[in-house]
Amino acid sequence: MKISAFTFIKNGQILGYPFLQSIQSILTIVDEFIINIGESEDDTLMMIQSLASPKIRIIESHWNDSMQDRGYVYGQQKMIAQFNCTGDWAFYIEGDEVYHENELEQIKKSMEMHLNDSNVEALVFDFYHFYGNSNSYLDSPGWYRSEARIIKNSLRTYAPDGLFWLVLDSNKKGRYPRAKHTGASCYHYGWARSEDQMNLKVNKVQMYWGAKPVKIDYSQMDQSIIKEFKGTHPKVMGEWLKNDKDLFQVDSSYKPTKKQKKHRVMIKLEKFFGLDLSKKHYKLV
Repeated sequence: MKISAFTFIKNGQILGYPFLQSIQSILTIVDEFIINIGESEDDTLMMIQSLASPKIRIIESHWNDSMQDRGYVYGQQKMIAQFNCTGDWAFYIEGDEVYHENELEQIKKSMEMHLNDSNVEALVFDFYHFYGNSNSYLDSPGWYRSEARIIKNSLRTYAPDGLFWLVLDSNKKGRYPRAKHTGASCYHYGWARSEDQMNLKVNKVQMYWGAKPVKIDYSQMDQSIIKEFKGTHPKVMGEWLKNDKDLFQVDSSYKPTKKQKKHRVMIKLEKFFGLDLSKKHYKLV
């Protein structure tokens, strides 16, 4: 069994991505790691080159700034990397996602277990979306609680954006992949970086959604969905994380939006019926 990992990154250093930690977190269990590096204004390329791993294969790309339709440029860059994977499995990881060393063997065993099962096309992870600091995460149907991050590389797939895949059974229609859960989690730190870095990111990438940047203010959030993280972080994140001990507190005068009020109702339904109403881009089998 051969495992390919792949990602894309641009301006990772100035935008505060823990991209080196992300790469290092799964490097030991993959056979190759394809990294598509967009033309950057910082030392992202040099920093990745400094890892000096024979498993890493770098592709340098230039993003299409005229593609400003719903973030499709992210799908383009994701697929440039995936199309260069040569493994049985393709393990997609974003520059702010990290995996725990205690679960790596479990992840690899899941790939081994389902390698020859044609009914299983992808593998799913639960997600911790850290918010405001590394001691707090968001738990709401408005934030995907699970997502497919590993897919069989023999399938006809494409990504309409960076987040998920569609499987092409025909040339015209796509469907979500059939999946099994790995039993492991993905640690998502994008919203735990500084507000300044997050706003710099928004200013640089919002044009790819055909929209003007909107200032991010971490204090403008529904406090009821912010939960305390009681687990341990991946060791590779040690130097990146601040020594956060308290639950992140939002602006006490903040009023939830209509969408957040809807999510509160959904949470009540989830608790009453034992459901998970968050969006899923896969079908469990």
